[in-house]
Amino acid sequence: MFALLAFAALFAAPVWVVAVVVKLLSVVLRGRRPDWRVRLLRWGAGMVAAAGVILLVLALGAVEMSDHESRSGTNSSPAPACRDAAPHLVEHLVGHRASYLPPSFDCVLEDGTTYPSSGHYVWLNGLVVTCAAVSALLALGARRRAAREMGVPVAERVG
Repeated sequence: MFALLAFAALFAAPVWVVAVVVKLLSVVLRGRRPDWRVRLLRWGAGMVAAAGVILLVLALGAVEMSDHESRSGTNSSPAPACRDAAPHLVEHLVGHRASYLPPSFDCVLEDGTTYPSSGHYVWLNGLVVTCAAVSALLALGARRRAAREMGVPVAERVG
């Protein structure tokens, strides 16, 4: 299921990029609404959250593809992702672990230790967390900016 969603995310990513470019161009041009700053912060929060979801779906799809590849077909054991990551450890591989939250595909050695099949999961997980934090900060900034523009006193803004 995640693999199909990952294909959809591959098509959604260019649409996301076009939407961001068009929005940034509209900010540069004249004729903006008076409340454009608040609206831009809200839109930015939503788009950064969408980027995080796209990245998460791509990572989940990659985990599912690696897991499926290791369970089906000729030459599927040990997992191809594990063989490609560390060819010198192939004779010590006994299995693999697929995790969906956070996305990772780890290879298990005879002594019980593990190593990641790919370094991509680390930076994808980091980008997803970063997108979530930036989105929350932008949403908070939009809320505070809207309260300031409406003239709400500082003591009443909190909460």
